[in-house]
Amino acid sequence: MGQYVAPIRDMQFVLHELLKVEDELKALPKHAEIDADIINQVLEEGGKFTSEVLFPLNHSGDREGCKHDAATSTVTTPKGFKEAYKQYVEGGWAALACDPEYGGQGLPVVMNNSFYEMLNSANQAWTMYPGLSHGAYECLKEHGTDEQKKVYLPKLVSGEWTGTMCLTEPHCGTDLGMLRSKAVPQADGSWLITGNKIFISAGEHDMAENILHLVLARVPDAPEGSKGISLFLVPKYLPTADGGIGERNPIFCGAIEEKMGIHGNSTCQMNLDGAKGWIIGQPNKGLNAMFVFMNAARLGVGMQSLGLTEVAYQNALIYAKDRIQMRSLTGPKAPDKPADPIIVHPDVRRMLLTGKAYAEGARAFTSYVALQIDRELNHPDEDVRKEAADEVALLTPIIKAFITDNAWIATSEAMQVYGGHGYISEWGMEQYVRDARINLIYEGTNTVQSLDLLGRKILGDNGAKLRKFGEKIKSYVEENGLDEKMSEFITPLGELGDKVTKLTMEIGMKAFQNADEVGAAAVPYLRVVGHLVYSYFFARMAQIALEKEDSGDTFYKSKLATARFYFARLQPETATLIRQARSGSANLMALDADLF
Repeated sequence: MGQYVAPIRDMQFVLHELLKVEDELKALPKHAEIDADIINQVLEEGGKFTSEVLFPLNHSGDREGCKHDAATSTVTTPKGFKEAYKQYVEGGWAALACDPEYGGQGLPVVMNNSFYEMLNSANQAWTMYPGLSHGAYECLKEHGTDEQKKVYLPKLVSGEWTGTMCLTEPHCGTDLGMLRSKAVPQADGSWLITGNKIFISAGEHDMAENILHLVLARVPDAPEGSKGISLFLVPKYLPTADGGIGERNPIFCGAIEEKMGIHGNSTCQMNLDGAKGWIIGQPNKGLNAMFVFMNAARLGVGMQSLGLTEVAYQNALIYAKDRIQMRSLTGPKAPDKPADPIIVHPDVRRMLLTGKAYAEGARAFTSYVALQIDRELNHPDEDVRKEAADEVALLTPIIKAFITDNAWIATSEAMQVYGGHGYISEWGMEQYVRDARINLIYEGTNTVQSLDLLGRKILGDNGAKLRKFGEKIKSYVEENGLDEKMSEFITPLGELGDKVTKLTMEIGMKAFQNADEVGAAAVPYLRVVGHLVYSYFFARMAQIALEKEDSGDTFYKSKLATARFYFARLQPETATLIRQARSGSANLMALDADLF
């Protein structure tokens, strides 16, 4: 069944040594009192909760799954899920990064981010219930009316009520402009909503007393396409005047999807038959409001895959140290045993280091972006807030797509370490592979994220956001370019930065002639930029490790070796990716559809 131990030492390294979070938070009046002791305490307690309460439910939850009762339209979650959620709420974890005005603890996003990595490593399926609630909280906080905030936000913050987002319909997925759900205005200011939604994670469950659905629908005479979409708040139970739950609203789970993984989370088909709801924001502007939720979800999916990468790596490492098979090619390493532990074999080490590097790169990257979100929300200087917001917008599709791609690779490699035991369910590794594969698809497929990055975030503003981030890298390269100890990291970082600049300009010029060039290049292009981001953070981490290499702390020796592995074995993938991105659209579009 394996184990999970929160990687607190590496989290502390990222937060305190790499990002110097305590100093950064001093510039944010809301978080100026947060110090290293508070951060470490939250990490320690979070590690205990996730390893002791959630992780033991992961494998059993996958095997048991959720149960749908068609007669009552209710869903029962796996054994132990409800009780674990009660402990989560009682521990105040739901309120960690929420506004004190609504009962939250007001801690920074960067701390909540580390906690969510732990949650996802321990039990991704369970974590999706409170994770979606946090997205609903953010959406309502930004776009809800004062009355909506007063009624609903304290319940979401406390964890008493949970939230979902209801977007997809049977005939449309990513193309939300095709949705058909209808909303009819009522005299009391509410709306009656009718329609069918599918793939709704945590759409129905027994873990909380009420569920708040954020539903996209069309009002009468709405414009066609995405410009005619409105957003509504549709509670499972209508709230009473005193803040309790009242009448059952006709939004019901018709079935739960039978899917390849994440079995412990109920993926529901939701049917609305004149369900009562209230509009969020302005009519026909719902997609703009929902993007707050969607972007939070995309960052969340990146954290899901970081969590899976870490826990799969941890267990593969334990197995590789214990499993004996064959002898080392350079002679016996465990002469007292009939064979050597498989960790002596070079390719086993390659598989382990792939998981280790992708976990550590993602941890640095996502923590950095979380800190930028804190700056975007709380910095007193408007220019700083705007710069941080632009950077978060640029990096969000990379978090979703690059980290989930890498988790698919890393969990597959971790399963491979186990050999035949890897695909036997009792070891738990095949679950991580199944769960990880789903993350590439939902909340906008990785192709959609790639198109968003290249088409909207980069070419859409003529590369302005990318140039700003590139300037950080360029400055770092110039500052450290003469340091001989850093040359093995700085040289490939600088070279890749130049290649990304040239590749971006080349694709941009081609796109003026043929828009299909963007679609043909987008996926390999995103991975190239993803590697540029990881190269930047691995170089910075390696620099710290070099400075403390002689401290006697083996942590820094491990960090340095991981950085060297990344640059030697993983970053060179960019050469192939650049050739793919440059190959153009002709080789994809030349064949008529009926000739496939």
